[in-house]
Amino acid sequence: MAAAVLHILGIETSCDETAAAVIRRNADGSGEIVSNIVLSQIADHAPYGGVVPEIAARVHIKHLDHLIAQAMDEAGLAFPMLDGVAATAGPGLLGGVIIGFTTAKAIAMAHGKPLLAINHLEGHALTPRLLELCPFPYLLLLISGGHTQFQLVEGVGRYRRLGTTIDDALGEAFDKTAKLLGLGYPGGPLVEQYARKGNARRFDFPRPLKGRKDCNFSFSGLKTAVREAVNDLGHLSEQDIADVCASFEVAVAETLQDRLKMAFAIFQEAHPEARAPALIVAGGVAANMTLKTVLASSAQEHGFKLIVPPASLCTDNAAMIAWAGAERLTLGLVDDLNFVARARWPLDEVSTPIYGSGKLGAKV
Repeated sequence: MAAAVLHILGIETSCDETAAAVIRRNADGSGEIVSNIVLSQIADHAPYGGVVPEIAARVHIKHLDHLIAQAMDEAGLAFPMLDGVAATAGPGLLGGVIIGFTTAKAIAMAHGKPLLAINHLEGHALTPRLLELCPFPYLLLLISGGHTQFQLVEGVGRYRRLGTTIDDALGEAFDKTAKLLGLGYPGGPLVEQYARKGNARRFDFPRPLKGRKDCNFSFSGLKTAVREAVNDLGHLSEQDIADVCASFEVAVAETLQDRLKMAFAIFQEAHPEARAPALIVAGGVAANMTLKTVLASSAQEHGFKLIVPPASLCTDNAAMIAWAGAERLTLGLVDDLNFVARARWPLDEVSTPIYGSGKLGAKV
């Protein structure tokens, strides 16, 4: 497709945010967010200490239509003025994914617009290009409740996984630590809050996989060590909680620093021609200030430019989905109405899956 100004509606319903947005892709490749509506479901899931799939799906059904109407109204557009409709088609909670993707199909079919089935992870991978000039290739670190992985981003639809978690995702480890300490949900921000008041050296928690010559992660052993420390303490004082949080956070930071070193080396070996490479960090855990400090110092040490999108674009949102749709539409990459939503959908579909029971190489 020739370069032109594009307006794309994006829909995101993969987990516990219901979101709709409209973006504009200009002829020069730059992007603008015209509207971006996100309805958080935190209050709906907090009593259960985590996301309940059925509740998430019901909330999506209740609110999605009026959120789309609001996004279109704020953009000043009617459906016939759109150039395409993009929606998350996976990975995620399948009930929620189906709701958003089916809605997108209906809008695309009713108005004769191209349908763009977006991998949620590709939305994260391409977000920096919505915000600023960010040429390929670059290194992506995705750290969220469901994903922890390094990806080599070489172009739209061209991804190579360098490393991933062999058990828990980092965000999940934060949430489970918070739950062990009785802090509530979502746990990540609460762990960070307590860590600021704690002694990070009181508990010597493990640094999983530190020193290994790959970019994979493991957090189940760290989570187990936290549980054992909490059980040994018995009654927890406020200072105990703060010290556990601080010790956990520094263990994560040092592990991340070690894994980054390997990822930088692999990237530079793959692309020695990249003179000013970028490290893109996405996902909700990217908002943690201790980890941001480690990311910034590590990137500077290895000659990488660190790019962390604003928190509103690191967590789940529809603007990133719309932008990924615009990038794909520009290349003529549209999808058939028969495209099927999926719960699992790796960004890099070539690499061997690595998860299950903490055993490297285990397959689903």
